[in-house]
Amino acid sequence: MYNTKRVGLIKHDKITDELGNTVEIKIWKVPISEKMPQGLKYSLVYIVNNQRVIGYDNYKQKSDHRHCLGVEQPYVFQGLDKLAQDFYKDVSRYKESNK
Repeated sequence: MYNTKRVGLIKHDKITDELGNTVEIKIWKVPISEKMPQGLKYSLVYIVNNQRVIGYDNYKQKSDHRHCLGVEQPYVFQGLDKLAQDFYKDVSRYKESNK
């Protein structure tokens, strides 16, 4: 699904969903380090009314974590496909609870 052989930005999608909200996904290939042992930097966000309601990222000072309705929690990175599944599962739950 993802080409992780290139260095630099390997994916950037920004779409408006059926509700008029924004989904933005950015993934970069970076050098492997203590803070980024998978060699990837990522940011996945779901934005409603110009506010992030769901987010997954691995900002270098915080490592892997997720944001859900203003609450930040650690996240265990298990690969890009699992990351995308978890993100979209949270987005679906948010949509269901806000009908």
